[in-house]
Amino acid sequence: MGKTVVLVVAAGRGRRFGGDLPKQYHDLAGRMVLRHTLAAFATNPEIDAVRAVIHPDDRQIYDIAAAGLPILEPVPGGASRQDSVRLGLESLRDLAPSKVLIHDGARPFIDAGTIGRVIAALDRHPAAVAVVAVADTLKRGQDGFVADTVDRSQLFRAQTPQGFRYADILAAHMAVAGEELTDDAAVAERAGMKVALVDGAEDNVKITTAADLERARRLFEGPGEVRTASGYDVHCFEAGDGCWLCGVKVPHDQKLKGHSDADVALHALTDAILGAIAAGDIGHHFPPSNARWKGAESHRFLAHAASLVAARGGRIVNVDVTIVCERPKIGPHRAAMAARVAQILGISQDRVSVKATTTEGLGFTGRKEGIAAQAMASVWLPR
Repeated sequence: MGKTVVLVVAAGRGRRFGGDLPKQYHDLAGRMVLRHTLAAFATNPEIDAVRAVIHPDDRQIYDIAAAGLPILEPVPGGASRQDSVRLGLESLRDLAPSKVLIHDGARPFIDAGTIGRVIAALDRHPAAVAVVAVADTLKRGQDGFVADTVDRSQLFRAQTPQGFRYADILAAHMAVAGEELTDDAAVAERAGMKVALVDGAEDNVKITTAADLERARRLFEGPGEVRTASGYDVHCFEAGDGCWLCGVKVPHDQKLKGHSDADVALHALTDAILGAIAAGDIGHHFPPSNARWKGAESHRFLAHAASLVAARGGRIVNVDVTIVCERPKIGPHRAAMAARVAQILGISQDRVSVKATTTEGLGFTGRKEGIAAQAMASVWLPR
């Protein structure tokens, strides 16, 4: 399968917004508008890479907005949005993605559902655009009076992301360089591509004016929401001198077998946190087929999951880990495990629970063939 890459277009000056600071760098619930947008794609498991196209004068403030996010180096844009998109597409040649999504940097409310629908549509069509059906009755005016009522049954409001097969949209943009078309779907239409319509979302609004930003702030600064997810993992024993559990090495006459350090408890907890933000699973972020992660310390996986929560403007509320085994005994190490997990996640220890149980001699854990762990995590995310 080819790569799916996102271009976030953020090179505009926002003349309708007013002021010296471009709209994408204004504060929205404690983070810049652009950071919300970048984080939504950077934490999405269906996306392989994210690149921003920025104004050459904005590099310093962009670096603040994007700090810590796992994304590609930005590239400078051009004199118009269309130029900026073309330059961004050209910068992806070495990556050679099969699919590319193009998104406005000032649309911070993009959701995983819309992203997924656009990507899925590209399996069947050369191009796809997120849209919302026009709900209001439309009137055509003339000289200050209603001339007639327009049939709205086949009318839609176009949003971003707009998705394309990479080679096709690059060629289409190259062919219309110098012209001014309203969006990338229009570029695709000019090239003769059939553009599929997929459901967008009413909340996926673009911040264009100062009033738009105020409405966005009211939406973001609401109570937010708490999401909870679970994780589960199993590792078998092999010859060794101790087991890594919750980031603590517990003495034992065996160790756990795995590509990394096989910390079954941290693996389960990492999956729980990733699940709470719908960011895939540990295997997606750290595939065991990649030699880079051979023998890796599992606290790196957990810290990565926590960083993705922070990138979304969220925080970890509490976590709970249950270790299932006959041996080694967990009780003497429980406090150290809770302290280590709290340290990795950057939360207080009273938000971490570590428990242990057995299966009363039943199953593979009862036969002392390995250890299982299950975890729950609750995170708060802004709406």
